[in-house]
Amino acid sequence: MKEFIEYILQFGNLNQQQLDLISKKSAVLELRKGDFFSEAGKIAQQVGFILEGITRVCYFNNKGEEITKYFIDESNIVFDIESFDNKIASTAYVEAITDCKILVFSKNDWQELLNTIVGWDTIIHKIISKALLQKVERRSPLVSDDATTRYLKFMEIFPNVINRIPLSYIASYLGITQSSLSRIRKNI
Repeated sequence: MKEFIEYILQFGNLNQQQLDLISKKSAVLELRKGDFFSEAGKIAQQVGFILEGITRVCYFNNKGEEITKYFIDESNIVFDIESFDNKIASTAYVEAITDCKILVFSKNDWQELLNTIVGWDTIIHKIISKALLQKVERRSPLVSDDATTRYLKFMEIFPNVINRIPLSYIASYLGITQSSLSRIRKNI
């Protein structure tokens, strides 16, 4: 919980009573590698903050191929905002690719925090804005570069992830085959 409190206090000020309420409304969820935090076709029911581990957001394209959109590691918020806020079925999966410990808030508890804590909505808006900007910043340079440059940028962007996840997920994220990624890694 301490990590989450430190994280949210970067975006606004809260008093001890408010922090106590936030702590009271949270629970720790442990996911094993391969478990899903949320699934395509279902409505997202919780907001999470990754304490330990790495998740990936992925989907299946029209050819049935699994595509990794991005990774979320420690000290980051994880949830499908569109599904959660609009009560619509998600189009993607959030999968634990390592064992994970995630601080979670149910939809009801999250709503209660929004209704009770003055300024909580502003803090959450800042967190979401930062996460969306980070997602774009991490993804944009990878679109137009050659495969080797994309991999080098991936290593720069995700230094805490690179050696902890399967190469197949990295290759999918970079839009290359696993054998191409192996050749690139060999040549670096």
